[in-house]
Amino acid sequence: MSQRPITTADKVRAIFAISAFFVMLMLMIPVSIVLIIISFGRLASFIVDTLAAGMARICLRILQIDFRVIRHVNPIPSPAVYISNHSSTLDILTLLSLGLPGVRFVAKWEFQYNPFILVMGRLTGQVFIRREDREKAISTIQKSYDRVKRRRLSLYVAPEGTRKHEGVIGPFKKGAFRMAMDLGYPVVPIFFEGTRELSSGASLFARPGTIEAHIHPAIDTSGWTLETLPEQIDEIRNQYLVWAGINQMDED
Repeated sequence: MSQRPITTADKVRAIFAISAFFVMLMLMIPVSIVLIIISFGRLASFIVDTLAAGMARICLRILQIDFRVIRHVNPIPSPAVYISNHSSTLDILTLLSLGLPGVRFVAKWEFQYNPFILVMGRLTGQVFIRREDREKAISTIQKSYDRVKRRRLSLYVAPEGTRKHEGVIGPFKKGAFRMAMDLGYPVVPIFFEGTRELSSGASLFARPGTIEAHIHPAIDTSGWTLETLPEQIDEIRNQYLVWAGINQMDED
């Protein structure tokens, strides 16, 4: 089915939503600092799970996007390594809107060029990595393991690595799955349906519509080995192709 073009009204809503996002982020900084200080850091997850989630949902409403969460497992497994398909700028809002329990996001270093994201990210313990430098990225992630395990935090990683890729589901990198093995965590797949249709690639504009987030049951990683890891990754990616309605033979 053909998509209707982005209209002027859509662009105006997008500009308003982006502006609202950063205004709310700016206002959240002093509140977050106070909460972090008085709780000795224990309210960092509340800031991410509740305050940031509420902020993101407001932005989706401004964009006239109906965001629905469909749980195929209840409660959401935690701690875990959460993964999802990544093909739209809207993924930033949908991920935050989920309010995943005790989650910390593994994000690209460049996000910190925005001072508001830099401050909030540091306050709440997000993990920023230099994707172009594999050794430094691995070192940064491994340094976070002790904190993650001690506080029973979860991690979110986009296994495709970027939203700008060919095809509906891009190739999966090993990072997210190696983290799950290192931490002894299960992998929880999340499939976003509709993000690509409403706003694809690097576009900052979006059409009104519906996005569904399917949270699937956890995948046990306790029996995984480095030798079988590529097969495990292929199996999970193939499941994403099924959810996206892609015939694997057609993709090949």
